[in-house]
Amino acid sequence: MRAALEICACLLFFALAAWAPAARADVAILLEEPYSLDGSFAGTGHSAVYLSNVCAASPTSLRRCNPGELGVVLSRYHHIAGYDWVAVPVLAYLYAVEKPEEIPLFADYKLVWFLRNQYRRQHFATLVPDPPSSDPDSGDWYQLAGSAYDRTLYGFQLPTSPDDDDRFIAKFNSGKNRQAYKLVTDNCADFVHDVVTFYYPDSIWRSKLGDLAIMTPKQAAKSLTQFSKRISKQDPQIQMTRFFVPQVPGAIKRSKPVHGLVDGVFHAKKYFVPLAVFQPFVAAGVATTYYFGGRFDPAHGAALWTPEGLLEQPLSRDEQRAWQRELQAVVKSDPSLKLGIERAGWKPLEAASEFHVDAQGHAVLQLTSGDTTKNLGATRSNILASADSQQQARLLLVARLHEELRGGRTKKASDRLIRSDFSLLQQSRADAPALIASSGGN
Repeated sequence: MRAALEICACLLFFALAAWAPAARADVAILLEEPYSLDGSFAGTGHSAVYLSNVCAASPTSLRRCNPGELGVVLSRYHHIAGYDWVAVPVLAYLYAVEKPEEIPLFADYKLVWFLRNQYRRQHFATLVPDPPSSDPDSGDWYQLAGSAYDRTLYGFQLPTSPDDDDRFIAKFNSGKNRQAYKLVTDNCADFVHDVVTFYYPDSIWRSKLGDLAIMTPKQAAKSLTQFSKRISKQDPQIQMTRFFVPQVPGAIKRSKPVHGLVDGVFHAKKYFVPLAVFQPFVAAGVATTYYFGGRFDPAHGAALWTPEGLLEQPLSRDEQRAWQRELQAVVKSDPSLKLGIERAGWKPLEAASEFHVDAQGHAVLQLTSGDTTKNLGATRSNILASADSQQQARLLLVARLHEELRGGRTKKASDRLIRSDFSLLQQSRADAPALIASSGGN
C-alpha cells in the first residue's frame, strides 16, 4: 500500500511538473501612443524595450531577474543626468508603483504627479535630486515612470534565451552610457533598433519612403512584425506575442493614434488639405505611400497585458454591449450616479486638495469641501475603506467602468477586470443590483 502511494505521488509530481508553465524570457518593443504636443503635431509617439528576464540592479545597471520579478524597460532619454538609457522595472515604468495592488483605479494630473514624484524620491534621487525642476539636465525625468497614465502602449514580443540575456547584460553593463540622443539619427526608435537587433539581427529596418529613412517607433514595430512572420516559417517555435497596455481611466486626456512621418501627414487634415490644394502631385504621392506601405494597426490581434504579467482576451463586442447594459441598469437604479458617465464623474479628483498614502503605502485622495475633509482610497484595496466617502467611490467606479466600456479604436479591458470593477461597485452599496452580464453576452 505504501509503495503504491509513493508511486502515485511520483506520478503526480511529474504530471504537475509537465503542466507547469516554463519560465519565459522575451524581448519586446513597446510602441507608445502620442499625447500632448506630440499628439497634436508629429504623432510619432515613443518607443522602448521591455525585457522580461532582465531586471534593474540600479537605474544604470542590469542583472538577471529573480523568481517573481516581471522584468525591466529600457529607453533612450534626453536630459536624464547625462545618461543615454535608464533601467526601470516594468510596473514602475507603466504605473510609478512597485506592486500591482498599488496601481490606482483612476488618475488625474495631481495623482500622477504625486506617484511619480514619490517614486523618484525613493529610486531616482541620485539621478534627479530635489527639487526635480532645479536641474535643466533632468527636465524629462517624468518619462521614467507612469507611462500608462499618459497613453496606451502596444507590445511586440519575441522569445530570447538565457545565454543571450546574459550576453546582453554584460554588454550594457560594460558599455558607455552617456547621452547620445539626436532627433533624426539617434532617437528612441534607434535605441530600440540597437537592442532588438542584438537578439535578432536584421529584424528592424528603416523605411525610405514611409519615414524618409528616419527611424520611427511605428516603423520599428512594423518591421519587427514583418520579420517575425518570416522567421516563424523557418522556426515555428519562434512566434510573436502581441499585447497592449490600456491607458488608465481618469481625467487625463486620452492619447492619439501613433503615426509614421508620411502617414502622419496623410491623417492630419491641417497638413494634407493645404498640400492637396497647392501641391496635388505631392499629396498624391503621400496618399500612395500610405496606402501601399504605411498602414499598420498595432492593436490587431493584441491581448491585454495585466499588472501580474499575464495576458487576457479583451472584451468582445457582444461582451462589451452586455456590460454596458449592466452599467446602464445600475445608473438607472440610482440616478445620483449619472454624473459618473459624464465628465463630472472625475470632479472629485480635479477638486482634490491633497494626496497621501495609507498605512499600506497605497494612494489616498483627500477631498475637502468647506470645513469637511474626507479620505477616498485610490486603489482597488482601499477605495471602500472609508465609510463617509462611499458615494464618491461609487461615482468614480461608475466613471471608470464607463471609460472601460466605451467604444472606440482601442480595447480597454477584459471580462475578468470588468467583473472585478462591478464587484467593487456592488460592495459599495448593500442593495446594489446583482450582476447579470456574462462572457456569453447574455
